[in-house]
Amino acid sequence: MSNSVLQVEGLAKIYQQGDLSVEVLQNIDLLVNRAETHAIIGVSGAGKSTLLHLLGGLDRASSGSVRVMGHKLEDQSEKQLGLIRNQHLGFIYQFHHLLPEFDALENIMMPLLIRRQPRAQAHEQAMQLLQQVGLERRAAHKPGELSGGERQRIALARALVTNPDCVLADEPTGNLDEKTAAAMMELMMELNSSAHTALVIVTHDTSIAAQMRYQWELHDGELNPTEVVSIHRA
Repeated sequence: MSNSVLQVEGLAKIYQQGDLSVEVLQNIDLLVNRAETHAIIGVSGAGKSTLLHLLGGLDRASSGSVRVMGHKLEDQSEKQLGLIRNQHLGFIYQFHHLLPEFDALENIMMPLLIRRQPRAQAHEQAMQLLQQVGLERRAAHKPGELSGGERQRIALARALVTNPDCVLADEPTGNLDEKTAAAMMELMMELNSSAHTALVIVTHDTSIAAQMRYQWELHDGELNPTEVVSIHRA
């Protein structure tokens, strides 16, 4: 069986603004295998978030191919894309995107309920993740009652509750103070190690990128290896 989780070939994205064509990404190639950690860095506006959205099937490429666990995203319907995301991917955003009307436990359970998993089983799995992120005492609290760091840890638990093959994270520590950001990254690396989930993190922070095994820079629409010194665990 292939070790590939994400396989990107010749990916391009062009936005049409009236008569003006804006090429954001061009000829992107990327291979992410199981349990690997990748960082994508670049200045604001370089197209990092656009690339992550294409990798996750949240947007469609102008040309090229993205495969998630062998599934070509460009060949899928919107319903099929939703199923692929739910079965194989987890997402973490700079802004947590938790559902405000649901408590912490319910937010973590949501991806499991979407796949029609029995509620009792979803509850048990979500509680296990809450314990892993150290927030079991906050299970009944809604997002508005949690600190920024706590909300991001809930978002991390939600991303991992389905045991995804890959987590796509867009500036996951961007709104956190230095101490909380360091704790968040430590937790992500520990869960990557224990669950063997691949990580692809978009960031402008080179210190975060250095914790990933592979580092890439997105510049002028192209993705190339960087010279960032890696400090990842062996």
